[in-house]
Amino acid sequence: QVQLAESGGGLVQPGGSLRLSCATSGIIFRIYGMGWYRQAPGKQREWVAGITSGGTTTYADSVKGRFTISRDNAKNTVYLQMNSLKPEDTAVYYCNTGSLYATSNAWGQGTQVTVSS
Repeated sequence: QVQLAESGGGLVQPGGSLRLSCATSGIIFRIYGMGWYRQAPGKQREWVAGITSGGTTTYADSVKGRFTISRDNAKNTVYLQMNSLKPEDTAVYYCNTGSLYATSNAWGQGTQVTVSS
């Protein structure tokens, strides 16, 4: 059973940056695509970015050019670098296996990102 632990969220002003981390265990990390997802208050969880086992990345249109997903197979960790943050990026951010859609029901606790002045 995969275990996921997100961290790195916080309160940031518009235009600021944050780097999220997701540490994984219970899987052979290097063979899995990974994705970041977010859920804003009152909204459904949505896919944000994905990275395949081979390192190919894809992004939702809303974050393209501002967010960068990356992975470190030696650390079993996936990252999300978020730049030029906007208030509409405010959400709880989660990671999961699967680069385009979540393939595990084992969601972590998420990490809160709040963009506000």
